[in-house]
Amino acid sequence: MFIAAAVFASGMNAQDANSPLATMDVTLHRAIEIALAENPTIKVAEKEIEIKKVADQEAWQNLLPDVSVNLSLQHTLLAAEMKLNGMTFKMGRDGVNTAAGVATLNLPLFAPAVYQAMKLTKEDVKLAQEKSRSSKLDLVNQVTKAYYQVLLAQDSYNVIEQSYKISKENYDVVNAKFGQGRVSEYDKISAEVQMRGLNSSLVSAKAGLSNAKLQLKVLMGVTANVDLNVNDKLQNYENDLKLVELESADRELANNTALRQLDLNERMLARSLKMQRANFVPTLAFQLTGQYQSLYNDTWNILDYAWSPSASMSFVVTIPIFKASNFTKLKTSKLQIAQLQDTRVNTQRQLSMAVKVYKDNMASSMAQVNSNREAVVQADKAVSIASKRYEVGRGTILELNQSEVSLTQAQLTYNQSIYEYLTNKADFEYTLGRENF
Repeated sequence: MFIAAAVFASGMNAQDANSPLATMDVTLHRAIEIALAENPTIKVAEKEIEIKKVADQEAWQNLLPDVSVNLSLQHTLLAAEMKLNGMTFKMGRDGVNTAAGVATLNLPLFAPAVYQAMKLTKEDVKLAQEKSRSSKLDLVNQVTKAYYQVLLAQDSYNVIEQSYKISKENYDVVNAKFGQGRVSEYDKISAEVQMRGLNSSLVSAKAGLSNAKLQLKVLMGVTANVDLNVNDKLQNYENDLKLVELESADRELANNTALRQLDLNERMLARSLKMQRANFVPTLAFQLTGQYQSLYNDTWNILDYAWSPSASMSFVVTIPIFKASNFTKLKTSKLQIAQLQDTRVNTQRQLSMAVKVYKDNMASSMAQVNSNREAVVQADKAVSIASKRYEVGRGTILELNQSEVSLTQAQLTYNQSIYEYLTNKADFEYTLGRENF
């Protein structure tokens, strides 16, 4: 439902009156926005937060008074007898009814395990929130790279399409000259081979663009039969290319979601350990009981009964003496904390290495972009020179073809280097836990 509304509100337009296929104008920001709104994993994570919040409320409610009312009506068929010193005493009467209404209030006054459970559920809420954040970061990372993949495929298609048009024009010229006997058949065949090869590459590039758009649509949650219109290109991001400086490992990875989840899990285990230790501590509770009772009634009509009230209060101290499972749970929690600490150390090492790799790759891509940009300029000059040389009969068709191939390759390589920088940057920001949404 959201997609339908979003599409028409943000640029979904029919291509023509007779075409069922529509287009959706998409930017990187818009793609991320739609993906976050439609992705089921994100919705599940948000629901999990709400569940944990309810559990948190339930934990502190264990400190509230527990009030209960018990109503009973008992009919004595045969009263018990007690023998004492050779004498028999009847405990009550046969065939009578006893009715009672009991109200009980229990209030915990000192319950260390409950206090720790309350703190534990608060940490559990934070963990659910971090997991939700992790899901969003992962989705944004995937959508971002898929968007850049569309740009690469789109730019590659445009480069190959332009090269094909030029090769087609060259072939038409050479074919006309061949008909006039001004060039050899070899030149004609070479031009034709060049044109047909680029036509094949163009078909492949079109398929690659279609697949890239499909992948982006899947991540966005767009199921409608629409074509994505991405009015963007990789060169628009060239000014954003810059070197990054790394700080200390702890500061770099302070927002990394994997480490934050490990830290929260460790805090939860520490709380769990304290809760296990609290099981060895005495508890104190207050109990208030009120009762209305009627004994030995010969009738079933409770309205005719004679009722008498009674009340009592008590303080209950529960002292744990021995429970084997408490010791086992305590040992298990300690081992889990130690295991988690080792896991965190290993995870941070791996993440620190990954961050450095992404940084180095970004620096390498920047250098390649600068070099490839100049290569495109030089390749374009070479095509111009080769074309003029061939026109005046001083160059060969082979030289012209090779120069055009070099230009096409230089343009594709140039776009590829920008793409590699952007994807490494996306992974770099994801690893650092930066929120771009």
